[in-house]
Amino acid sequence: MFRPRPVVVPLLMLVFTACASIETRTDYDPGSVERLTGYRTYAWLPSPQTQTTQVYNPIVESRVRSAVEKELQSRGYQEVSQNPDFTIGWHGAIDQKLDVQTVDQYYGYAWDPWYSPFYLGPAVPETRVREYQEGTLILDFIDAASNKLVWRGTAQAELKESASASKRQERLNKAVHDMLKDFPPKSKK
Repeated sequence: MFRPRPVVVPLLMLVFTACASIETRTDYDPGSVERLTGYRTYAWLPSPQTQTTQVYNPIVESRVRSAVEKELQSRGYQEVSQNPDFTIGWHGAIDQKLDVQTVDQYYGYAWDPWYSPFYLGPAVPETRVREYQEGTLILDFIDAASNKLVWRGTAQAELKESASASKRQERLNKAVHDMLKDFPPKSKK
């Protein structure tokens, strides 16, 4: 069973690193496109109260909020304390993953003794297993009037413990930018 290191992991995880690619996806309620286009103000929902300090702690929350606020404010949205057009909730997770790759010593092509003078016998496949952690960030935009989810963005990437704080923030900013690049969604007519 995986047991996180109590001091290092909360500071280093969930925020994406410079080496791995970031996979982002978005989904939205097509019936809410017109409302989404009219949004101008937002407020944050309280963070989930869980025992998962690896993900939900003041440092990670500050980084997530900073990345989202930077992106939204650059697009003309304003944070307010009362009567927002939409509210924002975020969720995070860290999962243990395995990457298993099997290749033979000739990188997938068996040598034929009739055509190669260097043939030394059949290729022996080698399997390499790599364990890593994958972080997931979910952003939910909820219509304040109806209290219904109208837009969701998801980002996933491999996490690296050795990344500096500035690199982690940079990757998080990129993940949020990629999620929000087409927000608000356009009506498909």
